[in-house]
Amino acid sequence: MVDRMQDAMEYAIGFWSVHKTFGKVTALESVDFVAPTGAVTVLLGPNGAGKTTTVRLTTGALIPDDGTIQVLGMSPLEHGDEVRRRVGVVPPKPAFYDQLTGWENLQFAATIFESNEANARSAAERFEIDQALNQEVGGYSTGMRTRLALARAVIHDPEILMLDEPTAGLDPESSRAVLDLIKEIAARGRTIVMCTHLLHEAEGVADQVVLMDNGSVRAAGSPRDLANRYMTNPIVIVDAEDRSLLSGVADLDGVLSTRFDSGLHVTIDSIDRIPDIVIELVKRGVRPTRVEPLNPTLEDLYFAMQRSHRESV
Repeated sequence: MVDRMQDAMEYAIGFWSVHKTFGKVTALESVDFVAPTGAVTVLLGPNGAGKTTTVRLTTGALIPDDGTIQVLGMSPLEHGDEVRRRVGVVPPKPAFYDQLTGWENLQFAATIFESNEANARSAAERFEIDQALNQEVGGYSTGMRTRLALARAVIHDPEILMLDEPTAGLDPESSRAVLDLIKEIAARGRTIVMCTHLLHEAEGVADQVVLMDNGSVRAAGSPRDLANRYMTNPIVIVDAEDRSLLSGVADLDGVLSTRFDSGLHVTIDSIDRIPDIVIELVKRGVRPTRVEPLNPTLEDLYFAMQRSHRESV
């Protein structure tokens, strides 16, 4: 846990023991996490995990029952207007004035955020919605509405951009375009928090993963740190000119299990075993064509974390 008194510049958002209920339903229970400044934090979890509630608490749209929240060193309860001025939000189902054009919607947003038309034009061009600005938003496709929502969210150049299921309902091509745009924004040093239940969305985007389930944070850290924590037994892919000679790998020291899947996947007790395995294979007349440590995907990591949590309760 991060000390809430540490330099606030180290993190853009901090939650400490945050609790939120809706009637008899517990939405968040003792949630602790921080979103580092200038990084992409992915809130990952199934629908109903508490991700959207977390976003709404961050902006001050909801009030926590208990706990402490800081955004850019401020409390959303005490400095809500200032927080919202410095944060951009793309909700899962963005609402617009459908009888107005895209440009009129952006002009209205620019006025609300005390921005200007030049910034509105620039945002529209960045998200490639500028060619449709003269059309009424009611006629926009789902992908166009998402792009307009992104443009609206960054019209005031926010320090934090929060994206709640940003690719919901999009086709694969549009989804990829949105994720590429997220990477581009992150490269400019902005802090991004993205909520998703889709594992492939977070792959290659997340600097930090916060696994949420049933209103609680189950695990948090960089993908590498979490892999080291929850996937302690590394896997090496081994292949050879003659695969039949690999049958004896299972008997080597340090080998825990093996399975074939586009090469022999060898689970070992330590990555330091690899040189010994290669030497032993060569001694046995095997001509290896591939010896490659397997980097776990976010899907592998997600299910490993879920298994660890189930076993601990």
